[in-house]
Amino acid sequence: MLDLDLLKTLICVVDEGSFTRAGDRVHRTQSTVSQQVRRLEELVGRTLLTRDRTGNQVTATEYGELLAQYARRLIALSQEAQDALASDVSRTPIRIGVPEDFDARRMAAILSGFVKARPDARLETVAGMSADLHRKLAGGEIEIALVKREPGSGPCLASWPESLVWVRGRQVEVPPEGGEPIPLALFPQGCVYRKRAIGSLDHTQRSWRVAFGSHSLTGIQAAVASGLGITVLPTTAVLPEHSVCFDLPRLPPTELALVSGGGALNAVQAALVDFLRDAVAI
Repeated sequence: MLDLDLLKTLICVVDEGSFTRAGDRVHRTQSTVSQQVRRLEELVGRTLLTRDRTGNQVTATEYGELLAQYARRLIALSQEAQDALASDVSRTPIRIGVPEDFDARRMAAILSGFVKARPDARLETVAGMSADLHRKLAGGEIEIALVKREPGSGPCLASWPESLVWVRGRQVEVPPEGGEPIPLALFPQGCVYRKRAIGSLDHTQRSWRVAFGSHSLTGIQAAVASGLGITVLPTTAVLPEHSVCFDLPRLPPTELALVSGGGALNAVQAALVDFLRDAVAI
């Protein structure tokens, strides 16, 4: 194990380019600094520093530069750990589930805003399909979850309607009725968007086939943009590379709901619910 004190000395020598100046910086003699560097070299089995002919200027070797980079990170991490342990702030854990078919960047920005507003909260985020998140809620693995579902299908803490549209790539044409099956880019079984897509086509007796499948919203968006398939998405997930299809069956809205496992929420969990009520807007 590398001694942090020795690593600090190495950084000083590398930064100062001199054993003497490094000694002044760490309040040690030049000989003590030199001994510490020699000991570190013995530990790692590499030459870390070289002197010029005068012996006054010290330069890091390739291995010295590499170790100095790691040393800075280790020392910063050590300080971070000390600061965290010294903090008087009591952090309350909140385990929240978020759907994989939700905009990850948008969700990260929302949760980041909450953490900044409530430094006493420690968020633990779990991503999954809505059916999986319901199971995790029931099993006590998470306390709160955002899920995609049929409108009004059970109690919730908050809900937002989602308008759905058929989406294709800009250069893609929808096969005409009676022609080739419509190639679909779909989320896995259990996804309400998949259910909407297949149900509406079956209801109008349009033939279809699965051309691409993914758990990820970004994966589905990319597949559609590249022309691999047509899909159903909420209007908020339509990208500039997409075109909305108006010649396919109309889609009834779905719902984004904030649900809990049924237990009483503590103050921080309740604060997150209130924050999400304001931050999540469809």
